[in-house]
This record gives sequence, C-alpha cells and structure tokens, in this order.
Amino acid sequence: MTSALPTRLSAAPVVAAGSVPGYGPIFNAGVIEHDGVLHLFARGVRDGYRRNPGSTGPRFLDYISDVLVFTSDNGVDFAFQQVLAESWIDGGFTYEDPRVQRVVSDGVEKVVMTYTNLPAAESGDPWRIGVHRLVYEGDRFHLNRTSGRVVGPDGIPNKDAVLFNLSDGRVAMIHRIHPDMQLAVFDSLDDLCDPPAGYWADHLEGLDQHVLVTPSEGSLGVGAGAPPVVVGDALVLFFHEREADGQYTVKVAELDPETGRLRSLLREAIMRPELEWEREGDVANVVFVQGAVAQAGGVVYLTYGAADRCVGAASVVASELVAALRAAA
Repeated sequence: MTSALPTRLSAAPVVAAGSVPGYGPIFNAGVIEHDGVLHLFARGVRDGYRRNPGSTGPRFLDYISDVLVFTSDNGVDFAFQQVLAESWIDGGFTYEDPRVQRVVSDGVEKVVMTYTNLPAAESGDPWRIGVHRLVYEGDRFHLNRTSGRVVGPDGIPNKDAVLFNLSDGRVAMIHRIHPDMQLAVFDSLDDLCDPPAGYWADHLEGLDQHVLVTPSEGSLGVGAGAPPVVVGDALVLFFHEREADGQYTVKVAELDPETGRLRSLLREAIMRPELEWEREGDVANVVFVQGAVAQAGGVVYLTYGAADRCVGAASVVASELVAALRAAA
C-alpha cells in the first residue's frame, strides 16, 4: 500500500443529502476554483423518488437529477448557491455526474461541464456524454444555453467523460464504454462537438487501440473520476474502480502530457469506503471521485460522492503521490 493516501477533511459530508429544499441525495460532485473560491457542481436528485419494487429495470423510479452549485472558501464549509441546470423530464433527459474543467481551444480558455445525459426511459436510448460550456458573470457560473451537445458514437452507452489539453494544444477526452476507459483526441472543442465524418465509426472499429485503463483482475469496471490535474511536471488522473464485491474505490494514474496515454498507475486503491456515510446509503460502499484541484501548499483537493447520498472532501500530498506513481512506472 502506498503512503500517498488522501486525508479526509471532515468526518461528516461537506454537502449532506437533503440540505437543499426539494432535493434528497446530493452527490457525485465536480469542482473548480475561481478567484480563490471553490465552486462545487453536484448531482441533486429531486424529492419523490422511490425504489423500484420490481426485479427488472432501474434501481429507482422517478429519479430525476439536476445540477446544483455550492461555494466555499475553505473546501469544507459549502453554501448552496443555485440550480445551474434543470433536467427536462417530459420525454427529455436528466443530468447526472457533472465534471467541470478548463480547456484551451483555438487559443481561448473555456470552462466546460461534461455530464452523463440520461434520456427518458421510454425512449430506449442509452446514456451518453453531454457537454455544455459555462460562462462566469457576477459571482457565479451560468450555462451557455446554445452550447449544449451530446457527443460520442450514436446508440452506444458511454459516460464518465473528462476533458484536458495535450501539450500541443489538442483536446483529449477520456470516456467509458464498459468496462474500460478509452481516449479520444480532437483538434479542438468544435471538433469534439462536430467531429469529421467517420470519426466515431473508426474509433469503435479500433476501440482496443484507444483503451487507456482496464479493470484490475476480477473487478467489474473503471471510469474517469476528476479531469486530469497538472501536478508539477506530472499529469495525474484520479479514477474509480468497481471491484468484484460492488464497492467503488479511488485509484490514480499518471498520463503522458504529449499523448494522453498511460505512463503508470498504482495497482492498489488510494481510497476506499470507510466512514458510515460512505458505506451506507442508496448504493452501499461507494467513494466516487469527480473533482480535483491542485492547491497552494503542495496538495491536491478532491471531492467525491459517497454512497450515492452526499459529498465528501479529501486532500493528498502531491509530491508523495507523484513519487509513488513514478516508482510504479
């Protein structure tokens, strides 16, 4: 076991279920820092959902998620700010698991939210990757309403997408076609949203060549967690792995800044469900990392969903983490 283990910043959730009127579970949160303030983007499930009594179909019924934003000066005490994005439930879609990242495209830095776009059940369509640009005005982020797109191959379940720049300025996307993580590379954000003809057909035909990380032996799947974060000269990816017993753990890898390919990874999880609110909830035994921010003092701040009910926060010493990754290479 590596010594580069995260430290939980609070014995209680930093955002608790039921802390916003009209919502129950609030979890799986991405985070971005702007002018010294942490803006946390969480998945909030509207009140009124219930467990499916049947043996088939989804785990929950009337399970509608919106994107809620919270702010904090210290990473522990968060205040609710706004509902950023409301799902369209009348034959439409629901927002799930937002990640927020800064991406440079055509020489301009843009803030982009990626999320899982879950269509209405009656449509029969699979979940896919949603992309929305954000703009900052006043004290908060807003959706660029005309920028929303659903990306990736048609008809293929695809989720857990994060974006980052390669060293030559191209835009890379890590995505998850079960059970592996794959890497797709584009010249710009515009190419991601409207790729050249045949791009995704070629990607699927050679999917094995695009695999970035595969599950450990016996595990059920992996998926990107937070957008990769630059730590010194290292590009670090925090991701989740679902183990054979169903629990979700946090793992970490180093990527090549030039290609986005895997350089090294730690075989052992750096974080497992331990606290009661990580082990007990709507889905038991889940720590699901989605946010990472490199901060002053040489630490990486992390946000994670816990048991599909609430949000936790942790930090890890950057130098220890990179040293462990380099030793594992």
